Amino acid sequence: MNTDHSLDDAQAEWERTVLDPVLRKTPERQPAFSTGSGIPVNRLYTPADTADVDPLCDLGFPGQYPFTRGVQPTMYRGRLWTMRQYAGFGSAEETNARYRYLLSQGQTGLSVAFDLPTQIGYDADHPLAQGEVGRTGVAISDLDDMRRLFQDIPLDRVSTSLTINATAAVLVALYVAVAEEQGLSPSALAGTVQNDILKEYIARGTFIYPPVHSMRLVTDLIRYCADSMPRWNPISISGYHIREAGATAVQEVAFTLANGLAYVRATIAAGLNVDAFAPQLSFFFNAHNHLFEEVAKFRAARRLWARLMREQVGAKSPRSWMLRFHTQTGGSTLTAQQPENNIVRVALQALAAVLGGTQSLHTNGRDEALSLPTEESATIALRTQQVIAYETGVPDTIDPLAGSYYVESLTTEIERRVEEYLRMIDGMGGSLGAIERGFFQEEISRSAYEYQKAIERGDQVIVGVNRFVDDDEEPADIPALDPVVESRQVERVAAFKRGRDQRAARAALERLVAAAKTEANLMPFIIEAVKRSATLGEVCDALRGVFGEYQRPERF
Repeated sequence: MNTDHSLDDAQAEWERTVLDPVLRKTPERQPAFSTGSGIPVNRLYTPADTADVDPLCDLGFPGQYPFTRGVQPTMYRGRLWTMRQYAGFGSAEETNARYRYLLSQGQTGLSVAFDLPTQIGYDADHPLAQGEVGRTGVAISDLDDMRRLFQDIPLDRVSTSLTINATAAVLVALYVAVAEEQGLSPSALAGTVQNDILKEYIARGTFIYPPVHSMRLVTDLIRYCADSMPRWNPISISGYHIREAGATAVQEVAFTLANGLAYVRATIAAGLNVDAFAPQLSFFFNAHNHLFEEVAKFRAARRLWARLMREQVGAKSPRSWMLRFHTQTGGSTLTAQQPENNIVRVALQALAAVLGGTQSLHTNGRDEALSLPTEESATIALRTQQVIAYETGVPDTIDPLAGSYYVESLTTEIERRVEEYLRMIDGMGGSLGAIERGFFQEEISRSAYEYQKAIERGDQVIVGVNRFVDDDEEPADIPALDPVVESRQVERVAAFKRGRDQRAARAALERLVAAAKTEANLMPFIIEAVKRSATLGEVCDALRGVFGEYQRPERF
């Protein structure tokens, strides 16, 4: 039997007799290698690099604390991940047609993209919405829009993801109202709403209210779902947008888990026992190009969240310790140049997500660096998941890269670096304190700047952009949004407002305003308002009148 000493001796002998002569003749491509997070990558990994990894305490078994190897005992051998394609196109009718097409092609869950006015609480007929209606997703202003969006789609038989944050409570209310019109109880609905407002202050900017009031809406929705929608995930704590803004893999995990802890603590402070809502929490991560760092990132995030929830928060239920997550391939990694290369990028990113144990996956279209994906591009993206699922054999065994000296070492190092960040954030008073200091924003900006400089120097190769460039490439034909989509939506919203019971809508909004001045859970009042035909913009304006609007401090 070899000892550690004999392994060291054998490696030294290999380096002296085998490696060194080759290096003298043919030096390596560069003096040092590292991941995107700056973690050094060794030439070779051996058992010495995993000597501190305890197979029982650090890895365990699938479906068992600390969940490093997956949250389900059988993982994909029992059930494949949910295949979602994120889509929203101008009008509710167009988006509904795309959903029904994707479902017919084997998609197993819906994922709704909303336009910018919907995201920041303006109806399509608001002056500030002009020029933006339907551009980045579907325009939803009222109950009739929601009816048309899900027409002929049985909401008790599909899982729906609503990618919405500042107006999450309103969109869930509209979804509940449409489901009840289908004869369904809220308890029958399965899905997720993003509802992660903290990352909006950090990375995206689609906030409305000051942080303290936004957090109230988040916790009100979490409390409502704990009572009335047990199959619904009331928040998807998102690292995706943090990564898209320029964060590294380590920062993505650290800032996301810090936000997760902030939501957990806020909900506990609102009076809910942690084990009553923590099993409904979900996460949303990015998948980038460094295959092994991404796999290790997912495993480290799962293990660290389990430890935080059990040891720091004090959750008692094993279901509260589980980090369940959706993954989307990296939009910021896609290139307008040579867009066919994006198919390969997306396939490798999707593979990383599956190897890392995702519960749900969206694969980007090859043309998303240029415009909303075409039907052909969306189909190729869906087929990419299906090839991984049914042809590669990757889902046939659980956590197939477990035990890899490299992957286990990388998992441990990512966890260590994330813990360093969490200690720093905790010292600032948690995520809200770090946001007020601009800490997250500055860290992400620094990482994004360093990455861009690496591209410009040529240290970071982007195929088709700074190497292997095709000078004869034809400019892409970018489809434009038909302006008729906006004008029709504006007219339709105006007609909806004219045709409703004005007194009932006004009275419901007045009750919402009165409740907002108390500590009552606002979800029942918002649901009542949309059922009485109050629009999304009117609900948000009512709350603006009580909460005010947040103005982000400028930093230079």
